Amino acid sequence: MGEMRKITVDVDAKVLEAAREGDAGVAETVRQALERQARALAWKRLLALRGKVKFDMTWQEMRGKDDED
Repeated sequence: MGEMRKITVDVDAKVLEAAREGDAGVAETVRQALERQARALAWKRLLALRGKVKFDMTWQEMRGKDDED
């Protein structure tokens, strides 16, 4: 993990309990939720680029493969 920050957050107890998986503690549940949110935002940003980026190479060329199979 990178640099850690300590935070205080008021969370609805019912929502927190519904989000907890197995024996996961509150801190782990919040960490997982924040990681999922960060991934969702990154995916949303990538999807916004769809059709806006032009490539001069095929995916095979990018991977260093030629057309011979």
